[in-house]
Amino acid sequence: MHLAVSGASGKTGWRVVQEALGRGHRVTALVRPDSLVPEGLAGAEVVRLSLADAPALQQALQGCDALVIATGARPSIDLAAPLKVDAFGVRQQIRACQAVGVKRLVLVSSLCAGLWLHPLNLFGLILVWKRLGEQWLEQSGLDWTVIRPGGLKEAEDNLAAQQVTYSAADQQQEGSIPRRLVARVCLEALETPASSGRIVEITSSDRPLERPASSLAALL
Repeated sequence: MHLAVSGASGKTGWRVVQEALGRGHRVTALVRPDSLVPEGLAGAEVVRLSLADAPALQQALQGCDALVIATGARPSIDLAAPLKVDAFGVRQQIRACQAVGVKRLVLVSSLCAGLWLHPLNLFGLILVWKRLGEQWLEQSGLDWTVIRPGGLKEAEDNLAAQQVTYSAADQQQEGSIPRRLVARVCLEALETPASSGRIVEITSSDRPLERPASSLAALL
């Protein structure tokens, strides 16, 4: 598969690139013009562009089979950043895919997307705009999957002990998960036709659960 990953210089994005390369996919890594390129992008084709540059975005997506959207607003004093990135930025990527014929999209969103009464919304209503981005994807006519992870963790020292809990939309409101596992679930979604048109929430724990951890295939 020829896979494009946007937000590829971010902490989740470069892990998606690594996991995709590890599975033998060809990867085009889309990064902002001023982004530092992490070592994790070694082996990928790196393209610098602004999501607002529609011709450049369309050119970068030419020939790709799928796009993983791992863009996300970063904490800043610009309270409009979540609207620009998590809503309008997603819409720009959807339109580019429609223009060049990329049918398959996976969007990394967030647990609690759409909730108004949540502390994260103190940062520019981020959960509200993430849900709007999801809705535009749902209405796009494309083959989409939304992954909603819990709080994102950097640690990777106990991945083997982590049990991932999968659920449908609006079933989980707390919990966390390593970014590496989020990246793996994105690739799993691309390889699972039944994930099309579904919102999947994921958290993980290294403590024994009351019931065995599910799988994406079992959920779907």
